[in-house]
Amino acid sequence: MSVDKNATGTVYERFQGGAEFQELRRRFRRFVFPMTAAFLSWYLLYVVLSGWARDFMGTELFGSINIALVFGLLQFVSTFAIAYWYARHAERRLDPVADELRAEIEAERAPAVEIAKDAT
Repeated sequence: MSVDKNATGTVYERFQGGAEFQELRRRFRRFVFPMTAAFLSWYLLYVVLSGWARDFMGTELFGSINIALVFGLLQFVSTFAIAYWYARHAERRLDPVADELRAEIEAERAPAVEIAKDAT
């Protein structure tokens, strides 16, 4: 770990500046920002088509099921799919680094907690 234990600031401030924490943030952002942009674009397409392409969205596919209903249901499907993909991404790419950081932070805080307990 590349955290200077003699640096000033709280343990959390010192770890936040470390390379491992920055890597964790980078991994998080590389997934979340593109996925958010993709979902918002998909949602905006649905809203725009519903407002300005009524004939297209009203096209019946089978029975009384039209394109608008299918697109609306696909919004739910895409939401659950993104949640599933994020859970897999976090489990594989984020959680191991976060667990390691948490263990190091707790190990560094443990002596300070013991000193505080002894002083009381």
